[in-house]
Amino acid sequence: MASSVLFSSLGVSVFKLQGHFSSYKKKDSYVVNVSSSKINVLHTDMPMEEQLEVFEVDPDLVTHAQHLNYRNEEYMKCKEKIEKYEGGLDKFSSGFLKFGFNRTGNCIVYNEWAPAAQSAQLVGDFNNWDGSQHWMSKDEFGVWTIRIPDVQGKPAIPHRSRVKIRLQRGDGTWLDRIPAWIKWATAEPGKLGANYDGIYWDPPAPEKYEFKHPQPPKPLAPRIYEAHVGMSSVKPHVASYIEFADNVLPRIKANNYNTVQLMAVMEHSYYASFGYHVTNFFAVSSRSGTPEDLKYLIDKAHALGLRVLIDVVHSHASNNIHDGLNGYDFGQSSEFSYFHTGDCGYHNLWDSRLFNYGHWEVQRFLLSNLRWWLDEYKFDGFRFDGVTSMLYHHHGIHMSFTGKYHEYFGLSTDVEAVVYLMLANELVHAMYPEVTVIAEDVSGMPTLCRPVHEGGIGFDFRLAMGIPDKWIQLIKNVRDEHWQMGDICHTLTDRRYTEKCIAYAESHDQSIVGDKTFAFLLMDKEMYTGMSTFEPVTPIVDRGIALHKLIHFLTMALGGEGYLNFMGNEFGHPEWVDFPRDGNNWSYDKCRRRWDLLDMDHLRYKFMNNFNRDMNKLDEKFNFLASTKQIISSASEKDKVIVFEKGSLVFVFNFHPQNTYEGYKVGCDLPGKYRVAFDSDSLEYGGYGRVGHDSDHFTNPEGEPGKPLTNFNNRPNSFMVLSPARTCQVYYKVRET
Repeated sequence: MASSVLFSSLGVSVFKLQGHFSSYKKKDSYVVNVSSSKINVLHTDMPMEEQLEVFEVDPDLVTHAQHLNYRNEEYMKCKEKIEKYEGGLDKFSSGFLKFGFNRTGNCIVYNEWAPAAQSAQLVGDFNNWDGSQHWMSKDEFGVWTIRIPDVQGKPAIPHRSRVKIRLQRGDGTWLDRIPAWIKWATAEPGKLGANYDGIYWDPPAPEKYEFKHPQPPKPLAPRIYEAHVGMSSVKPHVASYIEFADNVLPRIKANNYNTVQLMAVMEHSYYASFGYHVTNFFAVSSRSGTPEDLKYLIDKAHALGLRVLIDVVHSHASNNIHDGLNGYDFGQSSEFSYFHTGDCGYHNLWDSRLFNYGHWEVQRFLLSNLRWWLDEYKFDGFRFDGVTSMLYHHHGIHMSFTGKYHEYFGLSTDVEAVVYLMLANELVHAMYPEVTVIAEDVSGMPTLCRPVHEGGIGFDFRLAMGIPDKWIQLIKNVRDEHWQMGDICHTLTDRRYTEKCIAYAESHDQSIVGDKTFAFLLMDKEMYTGMSTFEPVTPIVDRGIALHKLIHFLTMALGGEGYLNFMGNEFGHPEWVDFPRDGNNWSYDKCRRRWDLLDMDHLRYKFMNNFNRDMNKLDEKFNFLASTKQIISSASEKDKVIVFEKGSLVFVFNFHPQNTYEGYKVGCDLPGKYRVAFDSDSLEYGGYGRVGHDSDHFTNPEGEPGKPLTNFNNRPNSFMVLSPARTCQVYYKVRET
């Protein structure tokens, strides 16, 4: 879910001293003077050797040393308390071994934190919903407990039976709630808006799925396929985990992605929320199947060499009191609730509840939630949703971030939430070194993707959320002959190179109802009439396919250290996503993927898919995404051509609508012989096959050795290429024999 903020310019190091801030260096230690009106932490004067490592990575951060030191001190205090009272993050994050339902010997033990309740009973099918024989006891920390012995050698609560906790409020009234740590929750099939039931999930050994395949190693760079299981079928219905595993995973593998990012896995009672209004944090969404079905999906992905990330939503929770965690809030103080009280506990734009991240039991619940998905389901990492909302008390609402550092470090920063994220990243990276953790943050907070031990927040990547906004603005408002090459390059490279990004042209956010996919923006109604290869290509479709390829590939090649694509966009899916709801008469027509269009060999959708497949294959072969070498040698406004080097490759993008350049001179680093490695003008990509792939391109030296200013576009060598209009080519250096 994209945060409700506008993204502005974000540079590698854009902060300049201003206003209330000043810094100076004294005796090898930094002293920062900060106005008391801006920040309320104590003055520190630390020796240089005790400074956080992030100050060495980005010296501009020193101006905000007090805030960053304070943040790190709060993290260390919290971690030390966890070690003192819980035995460390490992034990603390294993809350699912205590809370919820667990087997201990010949008993089922159920624990629930509900300090505001006056009394509690366990009810369900097993006792005919009569809790009079199953009263629970409460300890000093507000945890309710009950032990239920087996009956004649069998569990007293049968597998798959319905259960709830019955809680008595202070006014004497009783409420039934789904256990907070429930592993599965279901609603009556076919009944829209039905309340959910908690399901006791403890399958006998023959029914329990056993993983057969090892988790794939962490790739040099993630090429991520973002997918929603429920809408992954060509049929207008909710697809299952089994269907996705058998029908969609092979497509993802064939297109050379190495990572799948699953949305809407955590149970959410409102289907149209795209999975972002979570009700049951430990439960697999029952619309698509059982926990064992999801394990089958993940295991099959691993068998194909695909890693699987889960879209984890710890930024907020559904306000649904009947089915979700919000049902444990009886209006008590934050001390006895998962959420903040008053305005602090409610997100106005998302209509959802906000966690009290500084609370002990909230930290246990959320950290254990991460462990649960990694341990039980063998997920390979997370994409944290709504991180911008977590980082700031204003949640990014009506904010336009400019990249100036004072926007990130001050009283508007929610330090408790930051500390939670530091704990989360420290936990998962320490215990699972191969995990990948991605932040959905539109603000561009510095240190977000630096390790916790340096004083950073600890994510591996953040999503480069400004890129799709730029493309949408250009496609909708500017004729492509007027696109500014320098402006495009600035947007794609406007990131801190010490903090890695996942680039994407369009994710699910750009495909939801009210907007259009990029393919539909470019070709509109002609996607219904002009996609057959039995008819000559129309100018609109020809332009649309050409620009679709250029936009996605340039974003991939220049926009970050990883790449993401939303399900269907690889072949130019023609329509938006609209979940069944009252406003569309509960239709599933736009809540599916039109694989049938791709599978019809006479339709031009195959050209975009083939191109997407092979641009991923190019990275698989040359590993250019992971390379730290990225040099733009030319962004010609006159020619509408962008030339750059990424890794060992030379990229040439010609955005001009008409001009084809013969003998176009491009700069490069190393001398030698170059050949075409990839060409959007190839016939199999819907192009015209004008570029010779077997041609040798020999370099010529440029300028005086050792004097870059005398070189061609600051490159010591050059070679000549053919660059057709609206195409791109990639060149590799041929090994000398």
